[in-house]
Amino acid sequence: MKELIHLKNISKACGGKLILDDLTLTIHENEFVTLLGPSGCGKTTTLRILGGFESPDKGQVLFGGRDITSLPPNKRNLNMVFQNYALFTHMTVADNIAFGLRIRKKDSAYITEKIRGALKLVNLEGFENRSVKTLSGGQQQRIAIARAIVNEPRVLLLDEPLGALDLKLRQDMQYELIRLKNELGITFVYVTHDQQEALTMSDTIVVMNQGCIQQTGSPEKIYNEPENAFVADFIGDSNLFAAVMVRDRLVAVGEFIKTDNNGCPDHPDSPPFIPS
Repeated sequence: MKELIHLKNISKACGGKLILDDLTLTIHENEFVTLLGPSGCGKTTTLRILGGFESPDKGQVLFGGRDITSLPPNKRNLNMVFQNYALFTHMTVADNIAFGLRIRKKDSAYITEKIRGALKLVNLEGFENRSVKTLSGGQQQRIAIARAIVNEPRVLLLDEPLGALDLKLRQDMQYELIRLKNELGITFVYVTHDQQEALTMSDTIVVMNQGCIQQTGSPEKIYNEPENAFVADFIGDSNLFAAVMVRDRLVAVGEFIKTDNNGCPDHPDSPPFIPS
C-alpha cells in the first residue's frame, strides 16, 4: 500500500508531563488504523496533532510527502468526528451536514446533492429537516459522520465515537463504519480503548502506552504474537510467566523447555513440556 501519513519523531508535553515520546508512525492509503491503549496513553493527542488541533513540541506531520505540521485544521484534507459528535443543536440535520460546504462557498444545488448522498450513505434518508435534538445517540453519530464525509476528505479521524452508545448499537455501528470505509475508499484513523472494537474493525492496530508505541500490526499479529508483556496483558486474556529465550523458537520456563512444535526440537512427537 502507498504511504499517506508519516508522523516523524513526534513529542508533546503538557504541564511538565511527557504525553508523546518521540513517536513515529506510518499510515497507508485506504487503511483502517486503530490507536489502542489505556486512558492517558497519548492516543487522542496523536489524533489531535494529526488533525491540526494541537501542535507537537517537536517532530513532523507529513501528508502525502508534504509537511503539514504548521497547517491549521481547515487547510488539511481530513475531517474529524469527535467523541461528543459536536453537532449544532439549533440547526437541522441538513444544516449540520452542509456547514462545511457553505463555509467553502459551494452552490446550493451542489450542497443539496451532497446532503442527499451523505444521508443515503449513513442510512438516514428523509431526515433532512429533523432537529438533531430529536435524534438518538446512534443517529447523531451518523450525522456527525455524514457532516465529515461530504467534504470528501482523504482521511477520516474518529475519536472514540461509539463510547456513548449501548452495546448492541455499538456493535451495529462497528459494522457500519467498516462498510463506510470500504464504500468511500478513504483512510480511517480510529481511537479507542476497547480491545474487542479494535480487533473487530482494524486493518492495523497501534498499541500505545505512556506516550510510546508498544506494537504495530494486524489484529491477528497483535493477538497471537505480542511483542512484550504489556501488549500480551492488554490484548485479550493472558497468563504471563517469567522465561528465558534459549534460542530462536525455544523458550525455557522455570524447569521446563517449551518449543513451538509442541515438543522437543529434535523430537516432534514428544510431550509439549520437556524436563530440562
